[in-house]
Formats: sequence, C-alpha cells, structure tokens
Amino acid sequence: MKRTTHALLLLLAITWTTQAVQAENWPGWRGPRGDGSSASQSVPISWDVTTGKNLLWKTPLSSQGHSSPIIHGNRVYIVGCINAKQQRTLSALDAHTGKLIWERVVLASPLESKHNLNSYASGTPVTDGKTIYVSFLEVGTRKVPAPNVGNKRKITPGRMVVAAYDASGKKLWMVRPGDFVSAHGFCSSPVIYEDLLIVNGDHDGQSYMLALDRTSGKTVWKTGRKYGIRSYVTPLIRKIDGRTQMVVSGSQHITSLNPRTGKPYWIIEGPTEQFVASMVYDGNLFFMACGYPTYHVMGINPRGNGDVTKSHVTWHSRGAKCYVPSPVIVGDYLLVADDRGTGNCFNAKTGDRMWQGRLGRHYSGSLVTARGLAFFIADDGITKAIKPGPKLQVVAESKLGEFTYASPAIALDRFYIRGTKHLFCIGTESAAGK
Repeated sequence: MKRTTHALLLLLAITWTTQAVQAENWPGWRGPRGDGSSASQSVPISWDVTTGKNLLWKTPLSSQGHSSPIIHGNRVYIVGCINAKQQRTLSALDAHTGKLIWERVVLASPLESKHNLNSYASGTPVTDGKTIYVSFLEVGTRKVPAPNVGNKRKITPGRMVVAAYDASGKKLWMVRPGDFVSAHGFCSSPVIYEDLLIVNGDHDGQSYMLALDRTSGKTVWKTGRKYGIRSYVTPLIRKIDGRTQMVVSGSQHITSLNPRTGKPYWIIEGPTEQFVASMVYDGNLFFMACGYPTYHVMGINPRGNGDVTKSHVTWHSRGAKCYVPSPVIVGDYLLVADDRGTGNCFNAKTGDRMWQGRLGRHYSGSLVTARGLAFFIADDGITKAIKPGPKLQVVAESKLGEFTYASPAIALDRFYIRGTKHLFCIGTESAAGK
C-alpha cells in the first residue's frame, strides 16, 4: 500500500512538472528568464513552412516591426507600426489558432528617424498575464542635428511613451517619462520586477534608466547614465549571493544596479561605445557581447563593488564581431552570432573559442535555446539548430519562406516567429492538441 501511494505521488509530481514545463510562458524579451532559454523538451527542432512541415498556422500581420511576439496562456501579444497611417499598435491573437482577438492603436505620431536595419516598433512588450506593457517613441515635425554620427544630418527628437493595457485591450495608463534622440531610432523592451516596470533610456542625450509603478505609471526612480550614448540593451536581473542585481551593458560601460532603487553596485568602463545585445548569466559569470566601433565578448564576475574594470573581467575575446544578436548559454558553452552570419562557440568558463563558422547570410534576431540546442535564425528565415561542443555540429536546417528580423519566441512547445508579413506558429500535431 505504501509503495503504491509513493508511486502515485511520484507520478503526480512528474505529471505536474511536465505540465509546468509545457505551460511555460514567453512573457517578455527573451522569454521567462530574459536569456533566450526555454525549458520545453518537445518543441520541434526542424520545420519547413514552404512545404507545411510542422506549421500549425500562419497569420497575416497588419503592422510591421522587429518586436518579438510574447505569449502568456492562450494569448499572443505583438506590437507593430502601420506605416501608412503612422500608427503604433498592440494586437492580441489566439495562441492556438492565430485568430486576431483585438488590435489597439497605442500611438499616432510622425515616423521617427532611424537606421535602415531598425523599425518603428522594435521594443518587445512584457506581460504578467493581466497587464501588457509597451514602449514607443513619439516625435513631432521638429528636426535637430544628429548627435554622435559621422555623416551630418537632421533627425527627429522625441519622447519615450510607455503604456499599459489589460487583457481585454483597455488602456490603463500612458506616460512619457523621458526624452530620447538617436539617429538609429528607438528600441526599449520593458522589464517587470516585482511592482516595478524598468525601462532603458540610453540615447544620444541625457541618458537614464528608470522604474515606473506598474499600477499607475508614475516614476519611482530615475538614474542618470554616466555617458549619453545610444544603446539598446535590455537589463537582466539575477539574485547573486543574496544581492539582487540588474546588470546592463550600454552607453560606454557595463553596470550593476539595485532594481529596487536604481543605485549602482559596480561598474566596468568600456570596452566600447555602443551596445545592442543583451547579456546572459550562467550562475557564475555574466556574459557581454558588443558592439561598435570595436567588438568584444566578455565573461564578468558580478561579485564586486565600485569600479571593477581591472579586477572582475574573467576573460575577454575580440574575435567575434557581434553587435546586434544576443547570445545564449547552453551547458558549458556560450554561443554568439556575428551579425554578418558567423557563429561562435566559447567555453563559458575559460573564454576559449571552440569554433567559428559560417552559418547564415546575416543575423538580426537573437539566439534561443531548447532541448540542449542553440537556434540561429538568419534574416532570410533559415534557422540552424546547433549542438554546442568542441566542433561545429548542425543538427537541422529549417525554412520559414519569409524574411525575419525579430527574435523567436518559444511557448506551449511551439516556436512563434514573426516574419515581415506573417506571424508563424511552428509545432507538432501533439502540441496543437494541448
């Protein structure tokens, strides 16, 4: 009897754990842990949308943008811009069918100046399942000389707009917490921390990091950045040795802040001016990839205080020219995508590069990982599943049949990939029945 009871309890525990993994949401930029990792053991490793292999559905998008989709429960949320109407939108879709549930115009304003590889809706929203938070840039017709550029030109300065909507599409609040100017345009993906919404305001002016009250949108703290230089990194929050740190690279330095107050713990100067790729953490080191005008990959010990530039950089490589795509950690390895189409694999502990190889034409989207594999998705929609190790191993190659500049999302044992014209849901028939 005791053995039977024990077996039943064990079975229930396994079933609960399996269901929890399958039900894992992708609630914001780079997923539930902010590092591109998925716990799914059933997400497909290969597909071919051109033949229909593992394609569950695809839905035409009325708006454009490089923002990633986010998924919570049976909902997909995605932001975009209807360029012809100069409208920035938030849409809710059914995660199982792709059917549009509602679409709201968050903001209508002139289209801002931007880099040709950016979009007018690049910031990925975030949700706790009840409220969805979005960020855009609002500009007028005024133009100013572009700061921090090689070629002189006029650009549109503006203000950051952050808004909150409930699951029915009702707007709860909208605020404009800070100015923003950049010749490269806007991208800032909000992060939820307890009752705060944290937003990066790095730009070519009086840069800042800030936290808003999630209920009201009121500014709780606003910390000025040491340098006023555009960067587009989303902070990563981790609790390390009893101290909760918000680590972010950008604006010519890497820093750790207290997410509750915005006060700094430590700083590393440089190693370059501009950053886009978000950082990752393996339980021991933070890893940073950047940038412009010089390229660097670093392993950083976060257990310091003050200026730790000379003491806490565990390893430093200049061999991978990664600027935009964010890396992933898979086991003992750090996988980094070079914008120009090259993949790199580092020993995370030592910084030794295991291999470097040509994988695609050009990378804009960040890497994701599931089932012990790293997925590199190129702009032309071709994804390669890589098994990390001492040698380059391509496990599978998949075709989307459409260009994509957004980072993939993984939820409900499925890939959700935003193309230039459609949102794709990729999974198996068993996943479709859940």
